[in-house]
Amino acid sequence: MAVEPRTSDHRKRPRRRGDALVAAILRAAVEELTERGYAALTMEGVAERARASKASLYRRWPTRAELVMDAVYSVLPRPESLPDTGELRGDLLHVLRQSARLLDGPAGQALRGLLAEVLPDRRRADEIRARSQGMGRQMMEEVTRRAVERGEIDAEAVTPRRLDVGQALLRNHFLFHHESVSDELVMEIVDTVLLPLFHTTPLDSNVPTEPRS
Repeated sequence: MAVEPRTSDHRKRPRRRGDALVAAILRAAVEELTERGYAALTMEGVAERARASKASLYRRWPTRAELVMDAVYSVLPRPESLPDTGELRGDLLHVLRQSARLLDGPAGQALRGLLAEVLPDRRRADEIRARSQGMGRQMMEEVTRRAVERGEIDAEAVTPRRLDVGQALLRNHFLFHHESVSDELVMEIVDTVLLPLFHTTPLDSNVPTEPRS
C-alpha cells in the first residue's frame, strides 16, 4: 500500500479563524522573519504562509512593523517561566544569557529592522523601545523579587532605572557593535555592574547635583 508523502507546503493547510488564525499568522511571521530576515519580510508572504487573506492581516496589524512586534513578543519567554537558581547572580546570568540568545535570533533581526524603519517616526520608535524595555524589565522584576524574598538585597535597592540597566547594555552592544553578545560580556555586566548596583550602591547620596566648577 502506497503512502502519500507528507508535505510542509503551507498553501495546502486549512484556513483558520479567530484565535487560531491570529496564532497562525504570528507563527508564520516568526517563520518568515527567521528564513528571510526583516528587510525581505512582506505581509503577502506572511498571509500566504498562514493561509490567510492579506485583508485579515491588515485588519489586525496596519503595518508590517506592528505585525512583527506582536510576532516576536508572542514567542518570548514569560517571567513566570524563569528557573530559580537560588541566588541573584545565577538568576541574573540566566536572564541576560537568555536575552543574548534572543538577540542572536529573529528577535534581534526584528529589533534592528524595526528601529531602522521607524526611526523618523518618534511615536512609533518610542513604542518599540517601550515594548522592548517592558519585557526585559518584567524579567528583572521577577529575579529581584526573589532576591528580596531570600534576603539577598533590600527592596529599596530595586528601582525602575536599575532594572533596565542590564538589558540596555546588551541591546546597545548588539545594535551598535553589530555582533553577538558574548558570554564574557554577560558575566562582566552581571559581576561588575548589576551586582554592585543592587548590593552596594547607596540610594541616598549627599553628593551635590550642581556641576563642580
